[in-house]
Amino acid sequence: MKRLLCALIALMLLGSFACAETLRVGMECNYAPYNWTQTEASDEALPLSGGGYADGYDVRIAKRVAEELGYDIEIVKTEWDGLVPSLLSGNIDVIIAGMSPTAERMATIDFTDPYYESELVIVVRKDGAYAEATSLADFAGAKITGQLNTFHYTVIDQIPDVQKQTAMDTFPTMIVALNSGVIDGYISERPGAESAVATNPDLTYVEFADGQGFETDPADTSIWNEYKAIVEKHQPGTKVGFLERFAFYDRAAKSYAVIATGETAVYANVILKKGVVKQ
Repeated sequence: MKRLLCALIALMLLGSFACAETLRVGMECNYAPYNWTQTEASDEALPLSGGGYADGYDVRIAKRVAEELGYDIEIVKTEWDGLVPSLLSGNIDVIIAGMSPTAERMATIDFTDPYYESELVIVVRKDGAYAEATSLADFAGAKITGQLNTFHYTVIDQIPDVQKQTAMDTFPTMIVALNSGVIDGYISERPGAESAVATNPDLTYVEFADGQGFETDPADTSIWNEYKAIVEKHQPGTKVGFLERFAFYDRAAKSYAVIATGETAVYANVILKKGVVKQ
């Protein structure tokens, strides 16, 4: 079953956000094509305080939201596990990342409507035993992992007789483990898998026909046609429409391909502290 990546906006409950001049947006900057770090400036990239620049689909959505609000924008590079704590502690104002609206997260933060649809795949080596797999059953005996504290890791249990490996912190870490033979594959959304393959020609990914892949929780598979961001609260009726979102994603994917391969070639959530946005 397809996993529908949500777009969610998370805001501070504190009143200081309402008069802030800069929108502080938290993201990993480590999950292309949604967000990544690069060394050189570009038309769409934004500088990071620790050096380098952030770009990607999430960055472009963030810039659009800040523009509608009339705010400057700052991208705050934050490890995945630190995103929600950073929001709750006031170190950032919003999270824009591929974060599903689980019941546990919704107890403390608010989510806008989803805005990107993707499917779960398994990234494997091209020359590996699982490159020609077509169903979850084909991965019996495989050493599979996923990112720590994501539903990617929990769906591994749906693979019959799988050798579930310890969860890993980041996608680059999983890519290194896969290339070195420590694991046989890892769970990813298709866009993330495409970016991994673009920079690692020895890798490929396995897609599944309907009924042959992962079953996912409704919290991970719900999607709406309208993007319901914080701009709707502050400026009613203002939305980032489907065609504009599609254009953002298309440009981000092509930009990453250029950075990764030197050639022109060739799925976020925005989250608010609980109680800020009433949907």
